[in-house]
Amino acid sequence: EVHLVESGGGLAQAGGSLRLSCAASGYAFSRSAMSWARQAPGKGFEWVSVINTSGSTSYADSVRGRFTISRDNRKNTLWLEMNSLKPEDTGVYFCAKYIYGDLWGLPEVLPSFDPAKWVRGQGTQVTVSA
Repeated sequence: EVHLVESGGGLAQAGGSLRLSCAASGYAFSRSAMSWARQAPGKGFEWVSVINTSGSTSYADSVRGRFTISRDNRKNTLWLEMNSLKPEDTGVYFCAKYIYGDLWGLPEVLPSFDPAKWVRGQGTQVTVSA
């Protein structure tokens, strides 16, 4: 059974930083593309970033240059380094596993997040104050 546990969320001031972690278990982590998605209060999911098994990455325009996604296949861990945080980054952040395995040809601009194609964790709350 796929098990994803996010941690590292919390309260930050605008301009500050947070580092989110996702501990994965129950499947071959190294063979799956992984993503971070977020959901602001009262809104749908937003695809934040994705990384495939080769380490290629893509980001939403709203976070490009501020957030960095990375993974360690030996530790079955995914991270999201978030810098220069803005109040609009507030939301619940989810770690997600692509249900079809790997992703190739990552788009330069991420489309809308399709939750039906990803297994998500419970999420971790990030709140950024002005």
